Amino acid sequence: KTMKRISKLMSLALRHRPQVLGLELDEGGWCEVVQLVAALQKREAAFDRSALERVVAENDKKRFAFSEDGQRIRANQGHSIAVNLGYQSLEPPEELFHGTATRFLASIREQGLIKGQRHHVHLSAEEQTARQVGARHGKLALLRVRSGAMRRAGHHFYRSDNGVWMC
Repeated sequence: KTMKRISKLMSLALRHRPQVLGLELDEGGWCEVVQLVAALQKREAAFDRSALERVVAENDKKRFAFSEDGQRIRANQGHSIAVNLGYQSLEPPEELFHGTATRFLASIREQGLIKGQRHHVHLSAEEQTARQVGARHGKLALLRVRSGAMRRAGHHFYRSDNGVWMC
């Protein structure tokens, strides 16, 4: 339970509001691991580097990544703050999926999928993953996205380190 709470707090700080933990993120969304651990220790005294590694490893959505040297950490995607994750535009599969709640369908039909406060719309290559995402928001609506046709029409697609497709 503590690990889930810490993971949610990390998501908030590394994706949306770094100031809640007094963090400073660089242009790529990275912060120093020692800075994050120190900030989390103020809320959870027993928290240390090994606990952070457990949170990252056990996060079911693989939301976080360590830098190659292990000294920095960031969220893989889902930011509402300005960051440049450095992802390259890729050729997506012909079809991707987007899970949402039925209460959003009228708006989606009118406006299309919109990114809202985030940088991109998030899509999944696996139908089951999109179902899980959509079910979190209410009664499930599963959308099939013609991503190949969108790419040919000029849309750019990116894939985060944890496999989430973004457009």
